[in-house]
Amino acid sequence: MRKISRRDALRRAGLRPVRIWVPDTRRPDFAKQCRSQSRRVAAADRSDPALLRLLDEALADIDRWSA
Repeated sequence: MRKISRRDALRRAGLRPVRIWVPDTRRPDFAKQCRSQSRRVAAADRSDPALLRLLDEALADIDRWSA
């Protein structure tokens, strides 16, 4: 009897393999890029009061997320 490979078992469970690309955290400029992007996001957030209200409401309702 043939042993089912892990990949075959996952496929039979309805999953499929995918390849994703992620940032290389080993690059010398990685931390600098993170800071730069974080500053841009923070500046955009500060200029959008509706977004801030939405985030505050979501945070206030966090206890219901896992219910």
